[in-house]
Amino acid sequence: MTLLLTVFAAIISTAVWYFTDLDDRNKLGTLSLMYWGASLMWFVDAIFEYAELGAEYFSPSAAEMINDAYLGMSVIALGLIIWLVVLFIKDPRGVVRKRLMKK
Repeated sequence: MTLLLTVFAAIISTAVWYFTDLDDRNKLGTLSLMYWGASLMWFVDAIFEYAELGAEYFSPSAAEMINDAYLGMSVIALGLIIWLVVLFIKDPRGVVRKRLMKK
């Protein structure tokens, strides 16, 4: 479930980056790369878990699926938080700088 959620997040963020952020002012490319990296990590994890469990890998219990879903949503939320921090630090539109100079 974590792999599935991060792959969906990676595809959506890549599509938004590709079609809307042509000059990468909003650093959506960074968000996209974070999600693709997480997807790659979960894919490698899935390969090793399949090698260990075999066919049992494809029949998880409901509790395992819920735990994996929470973990996947946590990874997506953490990626968004890191992206927001990067966005505020880089401040491509100068919004934060204007607000701080105003006061």
